[in-house]
Amino acid sequence: MSLSPRFIAFILAFLISAITTAFLAFVDGANVSMLFVAAIAAFLSSFFLVLYAVDILVFREVNKMYRTIHKLKMRDFNMTPRKKLIQESNPMKTINDEIFVYVTKKQKEIDELKKLELFRREFLADVSHEFKTPIFAAQGFIHTLLDGAMEDDNVRERFLRKAANNLDSLDVLVKDLLVLSQMETGDIKMNMTRIDIRRMTINIFSRLENVASQRNVSLRVKPEDLDAVWVMADQDRMEQVMLNLIENAIKYGNENGKVIVHFSETKKHVEISVRDNGPGIPQEHLNRIFERFYRVDKSRSKERGGTGLGLAIVKHIINAHDTKIAVLSKPDKGTTFSFKLEKALIDQQPEKETPDPAKSAVNS
Repeated sequence: MSLSPRFIAFILAFLISAITTAFLAFVDGANVSMLFVAAIAAFLSSFFLVLYAVDILVFREVNKMYRTIHKLKMRDFNMTPRKKLIQESNPMKTINDEIFVYVTKKQKEIDELKKLELFRREFLADVSHEFKTPIFAAQGFIHTLLDGAMEDDNVRERFLRKAANNLDSLDVLVKDLLVLSQMETGDIKMNMTRIDIRRMTINIFSRLENVASQRNVSLRVKPEDLDAVWVMADQDRMEQVMLNLIENAIKYGNENGKVIVHFSETKKHVEISVRDNGPGIPQEHLNRIFERFYRVDKSRSKERGGTGLGLAIVKHIINAHDTKIAVLSKPDKGTTFSFKLEKALIDQQPEKETPDPAKSAVNS
């Protein structure tokens, strides 16, 4: 039970008055009037003395705390006003609770800053490595030509093509970084239109037919009896999402496997899932696969191309559609990426388009 200073002073004053009166009652010549006056005097003096002592002991320290707190950024500290604090049943407990909340909040901010610092160092290391590889390769081919290999027509053409391929890879990387940066800062706006995402998926299957045939991967849409699946989305950006997810499923799934794009309609939304039957993604990697340049298996990822930014871009595009992307993976069972889009009504008209400064960016 919490006790206020006034209540404590009242109890102590009453006890002191009662004890004083009881002792005086045994004194010869003490009458009722004398006992009454002594009781009142003892009660009042004890009450104000105890109350003053408690206030001094409590609020002197409280004022010191306030002076310290005022040196901090007050907008970060939800401090109870002093007048209201005096009326609290237990002001020391109240201020202690507020300081505890403040310290906990600051500790969370410190932990978050440490995570961001670690992420920044990893990102700088990754982006430096990604830039270094194509630059050094192109530089090596060009310097070899300048050192005398240019006289050989076959060598010159082969080396120039290799240098050009590395510079093309560098260009793709820069464009992906630009798109990702613009999405994070909100510079890219989604042009929401009514699109048939099933037809889009079929078109992507046609574009990736050669890649799928090299690994003997079958591409399927379910349910097979659907004629069209209409959703509200940015057509170019959603094509970028589907292309990335389907291509990743082909590349990182099993050879002789299958990739299934499944559509599930509800009253207001359409859930799209891209599923493969590959080796799956280990649980410890699932929370990080949408980070920039993060690769579950760096050697395999390098062999099969990509900038390492594809899933990061996918996540930002999905978030810009006011939804989230989820991933479910089991070892040797496969991986499923899924997200929801708003279902387009038959009479729903597309919104007015706004210019997009990065429509020509190439997806990894």
